[in-house]
Amino acid sequence: MVEDCNVMELRNNCFRQSKVPGEFMLQLRVPGAVIDAKWLDVIQHVCQTWGNGSFHLGTRQTLNAPGIQAKDIPAVNAYIQPYLKEIECNECGVDMETSAGYPYIAPRNIMACIGGVHCIKANVNTQHMAHELEKIIYPNPYHIKISVSGCPNDCAKAHFQDFGIIGCTKPIYDIDRCIGCGACVRKCEKASTRVLSLNAQHKVDKDTCCCVGCGECVTACPAGAWRRPDQDFYKIIVGGRTGKQYPRMGKLFANWLTEDSVLAIMKNWPRFSEWVLGGKPIYIHGGHLIDRAGYQKFKEFMLEGVTLNPEAMIAENMNWTETEYRSNIHVKPLSKHVTVK
Repeated sequence: MVEDCNVMELRNNCFRQSKVPGEFMLQLRVPGAVIDAKWLDVIQHVCQTWGNGSFHLGTRQTLNAPGIQAKDIPAVNAYIQPYLKEIECNECGVDMETSAGYPYIAPRNIMACIGGVHCIKANVNTQHMAHELEKIIYPNPYHIKISVSGCPNDCAKAHFQDFGIIGCTKPIYDIDRCIGCGACVRKCEKASTRVLSLNAQHKVDKDTCCCVGCGECVTACPAGAWRRPDQDFYKIIVGGRTGKQYPRMGKLFANWLTEDSVLAIMKNWPRFSEWVLGGKPIYIHGGHLIDRAGYQKFKEFMLEGVTLNPEAMIAENMNWTETEYRSNIHVKPLSKHVTVK
């Protein structure tokens, strides 16, 4: 017998409805996608005690336990309370009550690449940024998807989020250390935007207008002529999304931002969402909210009260290209008996 339950209320509690009536899947948030391995025992215990014994690694880097009965959800919430306190409250600095589990599902888990703690190409600490963003966007009832990539390789797919944060750098060139080998030029030509060239003196010239701040020149240089500055920089991509109707890649909203500027901008998102939706939170992609309000209004909201660093650049306008599904062209189907030679 399946007990009655409030599916939307449980969904808001981070329990997703199953195909099987009365069953749900817990989604444990992992902001920044790096935690102490000891916490794996928590999700294992939930899966084996209240779930169906299987484990799902969520597409947004959550730890998921399928097959939980609705009647067992209070027990699960009580069991995961130490995890919530440590990860959300202590590590991320989120101010939330943990006794009844998660209060909202609307702001999705903040994804991040491993760059902050591992990858040599990373320009920023992605885990740190994810934790700083977590205490801004969680908990609140307005939907948002965010990911953080350590460099413009964008392994965390920032281009397909409501907000994609990408770490970039403004490499410093020490001409006296340069040996004129051209390693940085070749690397930029092969892996990036081809903005470097060797001049007649066998030193490097740079076309700064098209540099994406990837830092490939830094990793390629054998003499240390290129180095990352002490100041980290970020770019913000907005309006990306997947989905059935109107999938699209996001556009560059802001470039060469400091961490303080990124966080100041992101603090305005809940207020913008509330304004567009008239104070009634519903599930809708951030790109759709931007479309409803218009880019100029979005920009006005997001930059209100923000003091940008001197290097920062903001897009004047934004032009979207949507996927087309309708066509007047009718293609005659091949006969079943056509032989292809």
